[in-house]
Amino acid sequence: MQDAAVRADHILDGTFAAIKPAVHWTHGRSTEGECDVQRRRAVMTILSEERRGNFLRVVERYWKGQGYQQLAVNNSKTPATYYRTPDEFDVRVLVGSNGQAFFEVATPCVEAAEVSRPEAETVGPNYAGEKVPDPDVRSDFWSSETPASSK
Repeated sequence: MQDAAVRADHILDGTFAAIKPAVHWTHGRSTEGECDVQRRRAVMTILSEERRGNFLRVVERYWKGQGYQQLAVNNSKTPATYYRTPDEFDVRVLVGSNGQAFFEVATPCVEAAEVSRPEAETVGPNYAGEKVPDPDVRSDFWSSETPASSK
């Protein structure tokens, strides 16, 4: 399970490295099942309604470029997209109505073992183990209330 948790963390690390301009984020709650692990991150940068589609397209472009297969899309007021990696990790991003994006990576079933906490340093305060507050970081790009240029 530890190796799977590390792989999940690397999936999240790569995803966040692909988001430009970078966003502030914190660890969400990590959970372990009988044979699987879920790693979560929450974006602390406010995503305006006008930029949420851009944000999701950046993430999807990266995931598709990594060979991930799209499983489902939710185009509601709280949009979400679901993918599976070639090694069968399920990844999801959901944008809440308050402009906060939530990422989750769920591992396939693996041999049970102790799992350590994620090691990646957050960008901004680390709320791991606590209730994650609403996003509170403004970005000139992601929080802008004008549509992004299509250039």
